Amino acid sequence: MDNLDRIDLKILGALQRDGRLSNLKLAETVALSPTAVLARVQKLCKEGYILGYEARLNPLKLGAGMLIFVEVLLDRTTPNVFDAFKAAAQVRPEIMECHMVAGGFDYLLKTRVADMEAYRSFAGDVLWQMPGVRETRTYVVMEEVKNSQRLPVLG
Repeated sequence: MDNLDRIDLKILGALQRDGRLSNLKLAETVALSPTAVLARVQKLCKEGYILGYEARLNPLKLGAGMLIFVEVLLDRTTPNVFDAFKAAAQVRPEIMECHMVAGGFDYLLKTRVADMEAYRSFAGDVLWQMPGVRETRTYVVMEEVKNSQRLPVLG
């Protein structure tokens, strides 16, 4: 973050609030010319500060209203077991996020399914069959208090 100036941070903040912001509106927001803003945005993309753009979809309307976190403990902690588990997790659409963690278990999964019946099916047919899975703990979300991908940028 050393090479970001105040304007770069303003651009990142504005795009994080609204990724569909036109270049012209973004230029007005940060008080630069559209050409200068476009060059900065391209640079921010090239340097990996901006990873991409996507629409946030409503999971309730798309049959994925149940949010469940799952702790996964593997039977062995060897590179080949980790690799096999990661590969299996990456191809499952129900798994929104998969994080290797330090502590009492190996992975924390964020999953979305339609309902408890769908989760039971996913757990039995997919999750418990994934490579190396020894034990899982399931936490069904009763209420989403905050759901954001926004990073704290000053700008």
